[in-house]
Amino acid sequence: MTLTSYLSFVVFAVILVLVPGPDFTVVVKNLITGGRPAGLATSLGVATSNLIQGIVAALGLGAVIVGIRPLFDAIRWAGVVYLAYLGVQAMRSAVRGRAAGSESDGDGGGEDRGRRLTGWRQGFLSNITNPKVLTFYLSVLPQFLPRDHVAPGDLVALVLTHAVISLVWLSAVVAALGGVRSWLRQRAVRRALDAVTGCALLGFSAKLAREHP
Repeated sequence: MTLTSYLSFVVFAVILVLVPGPDFTVVVKNLITGGRPAGLATSLGVATSNLIQGIVAALGLGAVIVGIRPLFDAIRWAGVVYLAYLGVQAMRSAVRGRAAGSESDGDGGGEDRGRRLTGWRQGFLSNITNPKVLTFYLSVLPQFLPRDHVAPGDLVALVLTHAVISLVWLSAVVAALGGVRSWLRQRAVRRALDAVTGCALLGFSAKLAREHP
């Protein structure tokens, strides 16, 4: 892999991660309800999933998963259901006027660990159940590598780069919005954000359900 190819991929990856998607929405939701620790943990969960799916693709297992249509569809529908579940939870919070798990901003270690774990899990699951990520690694990444020989190490390097860029961007979003979290948590503002977040997650769920790769 040449330096030019690598830099081209970096530019492409930056543009890709800047486009808001389900991961972005879940990170913002958890930032508002659980604070910066929860938002950062969600970002780390997304990056962890990116890394795992990329390594699976590099090992050749990704092509097997994509090639087995029932397995691929099972992953896709798991993503549909999970995004819909998160969307419904957000809509319920908008109706109640109280975000789930946000009744208190306690500084207890156990509570903070619980929020971080929940954030990581939601970020990981929202990404790992999105088969488009695996398809992206299988179809797009090789275009930045030599056609005559695709070294697994080069593919892993691109995967790691994408995961790091995603983590940096989502962490920057958490840092930026974390400064105005007190305003975002005002009752009227939070209910509006919960409604928007819920609609977005339900929309992503419906979009994923309609896709037939």
